[in-house]
Amino acid sequence: MTTLSRPSRQLWLAALKPPMYSVAVIPIWVGTAVARATTGRINWQIFATFLLAAILILVWLNLSNDVFDAETGIDRHKYHSVVNLTGNKSLIFWLANACLLLGIVGIVAIAGWQRDPMVLGIVALCCFLGYTYQGPPFRLGYQGLGELICFVCFGPLAVSAAYYSQTQAWSGVALAASVIIGITTSIILFCSHFHQVEDDLAAGKRSPIVRIGTAKGASLLWWLCGSVYALTLLFVGWGLFPLWTLLIFASLPFGIKLVRHVGECHDQPQRVSNSKFIAVGLHFLSGLLFGLGFLFG
Repeated sequence: MTTLSRPSRQLWLAALKPPMYSVAVIPIWVGTAVARATTGRINWQIFATFLLAAILILVWLNLSNDVFDAETGIDRHKYHSVVNLTGNKSLIFWLANACLLLGIVGIVAIAGWQRDPMVLGIVALCCFLGYTYQGPPFRLGYQGLGELICFVCFGPLAVSAAYYSQTQAWSGVALAASVIIGITTSIILFCSHFHQVEDDLAAGKRSPIVRIGTAKGASLLWWLCGSVYALTLLFVGWGLFPLWTLLIFASLPFGIKLVRHVGECHDQPQRVSNSKFIAVGLHFLSGLLFGLGFLFG
């Protein structure tokens, strides 16, 4: 059996995007941490099941987006697209759907244990909104609405669902916490547009960076990153968050690195293309520390 050459191995790693799965993990972690701070306990069976289901659903989202992008031709220069690497769009489509089905089975199990369909309903809404991002006939991502969908799905909906799965109740604190996670998740998608302006324009995709330009996008990124820390400080001041959530400020070097890098390279596609991975680091570390703040608090 032949081993993959170095370039091919790198392409597969880029296609599978292992670091990106923190996007599924962090909302469940934070929602559960808020529930632990509220109730004093964690149902580990529900937590583990929700975590695995969320990862499988994100696999579906990533793979199906590759399929839908292949249909519009926007990924013709994206050599690390799973569809481009395999040359088999149909296989990837059905593999994506299998992951979705397995993920939903996990959520159905949680609903069965709780005898409450609420979490299933929230996750179903997340899946529908996720489909509208790239899926026909909606393709809302092509209208520049991807960041908003990302914010809603991975912020208020996902964090609230994780909290509800532990408590079968709602929480203003969980909703406030979800705003922080929603922003950091949307920053990842926002940063992914800087290096593909030409391809987006050619495919008729009106991403936020296409609409406002890379220079204004780099300026806006300062405000987006700053809002994460400003809102945390504000909610601590209001007494919504425990003082320990200020641990999130330990992730500030990632935020500074991100905005400086994009500020310097926003109009250089080759150099700015790694900004989304810096954004992933910011999202993971800030979310991890933020959740720990609720546990310690």
